[in-house]
Amino acid sequence: MQDESSMYELEYPAPAVQADGARGPVMIVALQGFADAGVAVSGTSDHLKAALETHPLVSFHTDELVDFRSRRPTITINDNAIVHAEELCLDLRVARDTEGTPFLLLSGPEPDMRWNAFTAAVADLAEKYNVSATLCVYGAPMTVPHTRPLVVSAHSSDAALTKDLYTLDSQLVLPGSASLFIEHEMTRRGLPAAGYTAHVPHYVASWPYPQAPYQLLRSLSSVTGLKFPLRSLEHDIDRANAKLDDYLQENPEVAQVVASLEQHYDEELERFREDHPGEVLPGESAIPSGEEIGKEFERFLAEIEDGSDSE
Repeated sequence: MQDESSMYELEYPAPAVQADGARGPVMIVALQGFADAGVAVSGTSDHLKAALETHPLVSFHTDELVDFRSRRPTITINDNAIVHAEELCLDLRVARDTEGTPFLLLSGPEPDMRWNAFTAAVADLAEKYNVSATLCVYGAPMTVPHTRPLVVSAHSSDAALTKDLYTLDSQLVLPGSASLFIEHEMTRRGLPAAGYTAHVPHYVASWPYPQAPYQLLRSLSSVTGLKFPLRSLEHDIDRANAKLDDYLQENPEVAQVVASLEQHYDEELERFREDHPGEVLPGESAIPSGEEIGKEFERFLAEIEDGSDSE
């Protein structure tokens, strides 16, 4: 029997994983190699590592898990000498959001081998660090237009982890992945887990599409309360949209296809609106209930009354 702990090393001294007296951190899983349309998965992890301070907690041995021939790390030759070899890094890091709340980020290449052992090791680490929820991100190519709000669908056996997000209430049979295995193992152990999939326009699925990581991070924020810096992604989205608009102007046949996708999207969205009148639609904010409006009005009146008493 192989020891799962042999496939990784713990950082020593270990960085602090959670704030004093707080509940355990959430763990975001962004493994590259499967369902990464629009570079949604790697874009999410790359942005978090670039925008936030992170510290390694667990380093996995890629020689144990990754088939280097299938990934071919790049080699840089400068003036006839090899000066750099790309390092494949699969690790679990501690990060803190913009308000200092810690969370864990598991990122890097999806393992090619030992999925069962890897899954068990990740689940053991989640229990070790008292992870409150495991949240996996994906990107899937869909027949949707880039001119409409990007949808993120959620799946989980825990309704608290889907909240007002769009869900696919049907049976799906998908190719397996390490991230899906992790979700399954967490659920089997009674630990909260969920997956969030960005619906990326199929015609841009092979290129970086910043709207995908942007909407994934917004969805993660809405579920967890974590605060992520998104300004740089917003600038990237503006640049990407400008390039797409120029491309459509130069290619009217492609613009016609996009117009057809827009019509189909709008029709499906209207049907969804009719079938789910109380749910938040893509690109919309939640409409407060009558009770919430009443409470807010009472708070407003109380503030006026307090102000009058102080005069």
